[in-house]
Amino acid sequence: MMALDAGRSASRSDQLPWLLPGLGLLVAALMLLSLGVGEAPISLVSAASSLLAGESTLETLLLLELRLPRALLGALVGASLGLSGAAMQGFLRNPLAEPGVIGVSSCAAFGAVVALYSGLSLTFPLALPLGGMGGALLSVLFLHLLAGREATTLSLILAGVAINAFAAALTSLALHLAPNPYAALEIVFWIMGSLADRTMEHVQLVAPIMLLGGLLLISGSRGLDALTLGEETAASLGIDLGRLRLKLVLGTAMMVGSAVAVSGAIGFVGLVVPHFLRPFVGQRPAQLLPASALGGAALLLAADLLVRLMPIGPELKLGVVTALIGAPCFLVLLRRLRRELPD
Repeated sequence: MMALDAGRSASRSDQLPWLLPGLGLLVAALMLLSLGVGEAPISLVSAASSLLAGESTLETLLLLELRLPRALLGALVGASLGLSGAAMQGFLRNPLAEPGVIGVSSCAAFGAVVALYSGLSLTFPLALPLGGMGGALLSVLFLHLLAGREATTLSLILAGVAINAFAAALTSLALHLAPNPYAALEIVFWIMGSLADRTMEHVQLVAPIMLLGGLLLISGSRGLDALTLGEETAASLGIDLGRLRLKLVLGTAMMVGSAVAVSGAIGFVGLVVPHFLRPFVGQRPAQLLPASALGGAALLLAADLLVRLMPIGPELKLGVVTALIGAPCFLVLLRRLRRELPD
């Protein structure tokens, strides 16, 4: 039976060389569509010709100031959520884990809410993403203080639950104490998630942090593969579990914190994408990481395109669309998992 499972795993792993280029092409195609789709459709060929000629036209302005930042952030945020979700599921060895399980998403959201509530976001536009990233860093500090240096998987999960609950309570308090209904509505709309009205300043602010966080997660690939055999076996193979834990928690905090800081709370991407791609990579966490990054980018870009193509106004929030897509998909996955479990 073990040999049969290994054979199946190997045969599925052989699909990986085709999977990654396919996902990469899909992301590239969706980014091109994202550049051309909107309330004012533009010709990418005409805009590119104007850019090469050094001409400043309405099309080039729309492309550089609105469409390009939105497409880049869609890919970056989706990749961050997908990669972090795969890393957390591999580290916690729990298919129901997602990037927010350690409290990063809730704390990042609260940090941004503080910037909105205090009015800093009106006087300093980058106060919103900076507040979100500050909240993410605080979540890592609290996680370390609560779980301890030699934290077990269970203690990390429990600490994350506590941090999530506390950050959610503080966010609810901010909504309750909002000085007027418009301020509360602004907070609610931001929490629901969106990529609209983002600029290249937002991209330049979060892209280096996301890249560094992604490198930390990818560097833990070997440790994640070893963890599938259990913590004791991984330690016997020379894996430093404390160092691996630090890499994964810090990398997740950097990627998810930055994502939430610029886009608001967008759920289900980090939970659903690794589930769909896992059968194609032979159940190996190391191979799942890059696939989930590309899959997350594709899913979020597709959801953002759907938001813009819907014939309703005002524009539906991106977090609502990902939840409407992700929740039914997750239920289908749960049903499939139940059928696979032995009676």
